[in-house]
Amino acid sequence: MEKQNQKGYFDEYENTTFHPYNILLFLALFGITALFLAMSAAFIYTRVQAQLPPIKLPLLFVFNTLILLGSSGTLILAKSCFKKDDTKGYQNALLYTIVLTLFFLVLQIIAWYTLFSNQYYLGKDNSTSYLYVISGLHFAHVIAGLPFLFLFLKTARKQMKEPVSVLVYFSDPSKRLKLRLLSIYWHFLDFLWIYLVLFFGVNYWFR
Repeated sequence: MEKQNQKGYFDEYENTTFHPYNILLFLALFGITALFLAMSAAFIYTRVQAQLPPIKLPLLFVFNTLILLGSSGTLILAKSCFKKDDTKGYQNALLYTIVLTLFFLVLQIIAWYTLFSNQYYLGKDNSTSYLYVISGLHFAHVIAGLPFLFLFLKTARKQMKEPVSVLVYFSDPSKRLKLRLLSIYWHFLDFLWIYLVLFFGVNYWFR
């Protein structure tokens, strides 16, 4: 059933099913999911066929899971502040999300360096190559979401100068829609990372 706003008429920005932005996002998420599942299947097939030893993930991969979950939590906080018209809380929550995301990216680079230090070089064998490629793809998708976070924060700081502009900002249905879509994308990346850590962990412990 189509959603209606408080005035009783249909609002395209409130509809989570048929709005073009929603459709584009879910098509993108479907494509990303198919890509990572295909890479996972190829990794298992290649490792079994070549009888290659699995790779033990550095602990930073596990710690990065907590960092990503934290960024997801701060984005949930941003949505909550948006609904409450909490200007300061909204801007701070967006800033915290950006900081945690940058922290994740830096730690991931360090994690790859740790693998290099343990002589797990890119191209050493197919198992190692798959680990770098799969984690690198996730890294790229996180970077792809960063500009949107910066844009949200920049727009909020630019437009929230006085009570009237704050009211206009929080009343804008397009901003509410885009924030919801960004949140969905971010939570998806979190669950994808958890899947990848568990996937490589299971492959190592049940080799």
